[in-house]
Amino acid sequence: MSPALGVFAPLWLEARAVRAGLRGADVVRCGMGPARARAAARDFRQRAARPEAVAVAGVCGSLDARLVPGDVIVASELRCAGRTWVLDSAKPLARALEAQGTRVELGPIVSVERLLPRAERAALRREGALAVDMESAWLAAELADSLPFAVLRVVSDGPGHELFSPKIVPNGIRALRALRAAAPALAAWARHLNHSLEARS
Repeated sequence: MSPALGVFAPLWLEARAVRAGLRGADVVRCGMGPARARAAARDFRQRAARPEAVAVAGVCGSLDARLVPGDVIVASELRCAGRTWVLDSAKPLARALEAQGTRVELGPIVSVERLLPRAERAALRREGALAVDMESAWLAAELADSLPFAVLRVVSDGPGHELFSPKIVPNGIRALRALRAAAPALAAWARHLNHSLEARS
C-alpha cells in the first residue's frame, strides 16, 4: 500500500488545483507566507494520525528567463536565510513527472518573506536558484527532518512575465492548469517511497 500523502498548498486556488489532480490526498491549505506556513506545519505535527510523506505544491516566481508560466520545477534544495535543505525526494519526483509526460526543471528554490525587487531576484539567480516562493523552507524547517519531503512548484511569473502585468491572469490560469496536471506525480512519488521501504525490509 502506498504511504498516505499530505500536500500543503498555500492558497485556495492552488489547493483546489491539487485536489482536482490528486484525489484522495490530504491537501492542507496553509496560507501564504512564513508565519502561516510555520503555523500550519506545527498544527500538522500535532495530529494523532499523520501522512507518511509530505509535499508542497503551488505556484512560484521564476528567476530564470528560460522558464515561463506553466513550467514545472522540482526543488533539489531549499534555501532560506543562510540555511539549506537538500531534498532527496527531488530526483524520484522528477522521474515521476517525466513518466507522465511532464517536462520538469530540477534546481534550488529560495523561500523569501516578501516580494523581491528585480535586482534582488537577479542576485539570487546568479547564485544558481531557479525560483522563489514564500512557504516551502518554513514548512521544511518543521517537517523535513522527520518525514519524506518534496516540493513541486509551477511558474506563474518571472523575468519577462512580471507579477504586476496585464497578463498575470492568463499566466496564473496556465500555471494552475499545469499544477493540476502535475499533481498525480506526487502519488507516484509516494508509491516509490513505499516500494523502497518494502525493498529494504
